[in-house]
Amino acid sequence: MNLFSELTIGKNTLKNRIIMAPMTRCRAVENNCANDLMAIYYAQRASAGLIITEASQISPLGVGYRYTPGIYSDAQIEGWKKVTTAVHEKGGLIYLQLWHVGRVSHSSFLDGKLPVAPSAVKIDGEHYTPEGMQPFETPRALEFHEIKEIVKEYAQAATNAIEAGFDGVEIHGANGYLIDQFIRDGTNKRTDEYGGSIENRSRFLFEVVSAVIDAIGCKKTALRLSPSGTFNSMTDTNPHEDFKYICKKLSDYDLAYLHIIDALEEDIKHGANTVELQVLRNAYKGVLITNGGYDKARGNETIENNLADAVAYGTLYIANPDLPKRFETDAPLATADPHTFYTQDEKGYTDYKTI
Repeated sequence: MNLFSELTIGKNTLKNRIIMAPMTRCRAVENNCANDLMAIYYAQRASAGLIITEASQISPLGVGYRYTPGIYSDAQIEGWKKVTTAVHEKGGLIYLQLWHVGRVSHSSFLDGKLPVAPSAVKIDGEHYTPEGMQPFETPRALEFHEIKEIVKEYAQAATNAIEAGFDGVEIHGANGYLIDQFIRDGTNKRTDEYGGSIENRSRFLFEVVSAVIDAIGCKKTALRLSPSGTFNSMTDTNPHEDFKYICKKLSDYDLAYLHIIDALEEDIKHGANTVELQVLRNAYKGVLITNGGYDKARGNETIENNLADAVAYGTLYIANPDLPKRFETDAPLATADPHTFYTQDEKGYTDYKTI
């Protein structure tokens, strides 16, 4: 097995194991809707075994960045149909990533309301808002009944995604956003059934997973986690045992796949308590995708050594829309321009060349 082998996830057979990782690109400029430019961008990358879209908010309260798409309105569903149709016409498969940022927001996004989180724990530093750089605000701790409502919003967003033509969804449980905020004891200080032990702190995650499965089926449901992540001021006392517990329990859900972000150089620099991929591979019995600064050689080695079943590539896919072909022919790889990662037009987005 290597990057060019087929792989079955859910009810789909991937033509290769080279996955396009979810990447926020800020091109949803009107009403948080996907558009024609985004359809071109994703269709250009349809030779990936699977495309995972940029994170898409499940509700207005889940918004934390400008020009990011949603999946909670009829207009957003219609916008995403342009994308899924374009990708399917090119023979590709595409999952939508479901997102609620939790405390990683600002009142300027939320009609003056405070962001919500499991507990009133503030992020360090500043956030880019519609009013420019602003200090992060102390979020409001969610009431018990509100948590149940957000679980329902995830299920509705998954239903909307299938209506929009997606082959499945990936629940965003990584990178310091709402689900991750519940899991980590650095951000979850609750004393009810959603706080304290890892069984309680992961309750929200498993309620979301169960609700999405009930809505669209396990074969179309996937999850992303970042056990070693420090982004958005995330900390945890014992991630090794916490995420081993979560991965073991996830094995019973028959997901399409579990997507793990490896410890990144930035995480290690910030003192991450890293969790080795082998630990999670041993704990989780389903299809495992890994991500985090891989090149072709490391990707092949990871699959050959059975550490993961597929590898997701992020930045490489920005500048190399035909990445599988370049890997297969050992063609030179173009370099992405970081100055255009989060701009609002085609420059640095749909103008990278293929070979």
